[in-house]
Amino acid sequence: MSLIKHILVIAELDDEGIKPSAYETIHAARLLADSFNGQVHVFCFGFGSPDKAKQLFNYGADRVQVLNNPLYNTISLDLGLIAIEPQIIKDKPYAIFFPATTHGKEFAASLSAKFNVGLATDCVAIQAGKDNQIIVRRPVYAGKALLNLTLNGPGPHILSLRQNTFRGPGPDFSRVGDIELLDISISNAQRVLKVREVVKEIGSQLDITEARVVVSGGLGMQQSKNFKLLEDLAQVLQGAVGASRPVVDNGWRKYSNQVGQTGRTIQPDLYIACGISGAVQHLAGMSSAKCIVAINKDANAPIFSVADYGIVGDALAIVPYLTEEFRRVLAS
Repeated sequence: MSLIKHILVIAELDDEGIKPSAYETIHAARLLADSFNGQVHVFCFGFGSPDKAKQLFNYGADRVQVLNNPLYNTISLDLGLIAIEPQIIKDKPYAIFFPATTHGKEFAASLSAKFNVGLATDCVAIQAGKDNQIIVRRPVYAGKALLNLTLNGPGPHILSLRQNTFRGPGPDFSRVGDIELLDISISNAQRVLKVREVVKEIGSQLDITEARVVVSGGLGMQQSKNFKLLEDLAQVLQGAVGASRPVVDNGWRKYSNQVGQTGRTIQPDLYIACGISGAVQHLAGMSSAKCIVAINKDANAPIFSVADYGIVGDALAIVPYLTEEFRRVLAS
């Protein structure tokens, strides 16, 4: 195979540190770059201090660039494109990888339109093909089928990668490198959008797209206060609490908790569905979980069709027993 110059990864930082999706995306790029005898370059948003980016080398980066401008401490689409576009034109990456986060999807779609190149979204598998091809797999038809795509040509090929899918073996501390600071000046004329203030929801819960364990509730939980049972179980399992759309529509949980076709698509190691019937829209958001446990009073509920383990019964009575048993086992 001929030499591929490099794969560009866009990494994000939030208040909690480097997002796990950044490490996963770098790992996926590393595996593909090794197949092509190429390199992995990482472009960092929201990092502020370049010191925070050094550990990206441990996960497979060959080169790391950090924007040295306080305007980029907050991620916004218009300013982000001003920074990314010149680098793409200058360095001509063969592929550009984004995590399938809110910002990642936004940037990927915008760059696809600006450069008039194809976009493969929500990828769950990537491998090298013949003659520098990239073969990707992504879900279609609300997750009912998987589509294989073959990306040909000089690129750049733009991909967004589903979170919790491309986990690597962990950091390799023998890998080190130097951070490159990019000084990008922004004129007032270029600032179409000016961020005056950023208001963030404060909470201790993990993002459900990044959590390895998600405990979700449906209308079978009967009322909002009963979600405390799910919060207790999620805390024991170091996971996050999700919800079905009817629960969110009723105001019992926030939209950021919604799992499904109109909410968040997740792929945790363990998904526990409590009092969720299993409408097709909900299954589209969680059926790729590695292990699914369903708790429902209706033995004929559709959720059992995708469950690895099913418990027929009242979630309000069963969840506390599960919580105590998990607590006992994990403590031992």
